[in-house]
Amino acid sequence: METRAAYLSDPSHKVIFHYTPKHASWLNQIEIWFSILVRRFLKRGTFTSTEDLKTRLHGFIDFFNERMAKPFKWTYRARPLQV
Repeated sequence: METRAAYLSDPSHKVIFHYTPKHASWLNQIEIWFSILVRRFLKRGTFTSTEDLKTRLHGFIDFFNERMAKPFKWTYRARPLQV
């Protein structure tokens, strides 16, 4: 805790928080990808080891990129926030 307090109290280490609206966040695309991963790969998967999981996961990613990948469509239609 002392090293963290020292780091955060040092004026040369600036922490800046940037808030983005939920509809514009790149995290939405990550959440979509993890949803696809869970529904199409992990949900009914049985893996004998972590190496088996790793190998099959890489295979799924290659398959997804070759056959299923396409740009995500934004469906957000609300008005932007008034600042």
